[in-house]
Amino acid sequence: MLHVKLVVPEGEVWAGTADEVVAKTLEGDIGVLTGHTPVLGILAPGSVVAILPRERPSGPGGWIQAAVAGGFLSVADDNVSILARQAVLGTDVDRATARAELAEASGGAGGAESERAGYLRAQLRAAGDQG
Repeated sequence: MLHVKLVVPEGEVWAGTADEVVAKTLEGDIGVLTGHTPVLGILAPGSVVAILPRERPSGPGGWIQAAVAGGFLSVADDNVSILARQAVLGTDVDRATARAELAEASGGAGGAESERAGYLRAQLRAAGDQG
């Protein structure tokens, strides 16, 4: 059993026990199961972290998905800490607002706008949109 915490500077987004965690780091995708070797990775900006909680919620496959805007993943002694600059659970995403903000963010050409657009796309993926 894994003990998982997903936190942002403002506080905890999700915490609980899980059977598996999947995240995208700058080195590639990582899957974490009980007994995983210690690791510290940099989360890919605008990616989705998937958590398979021990207490399964209703929904497709029981996975919890969260959009992250970069940060770190730490694994040690069956403790998984996901420290993100920004994060939102897919179930908390307002799809209409995210789509409207994405259309606005995609119109610019700056690096910050590109990061914002990537995070908004990750929010929509975490909420179940394929686009």
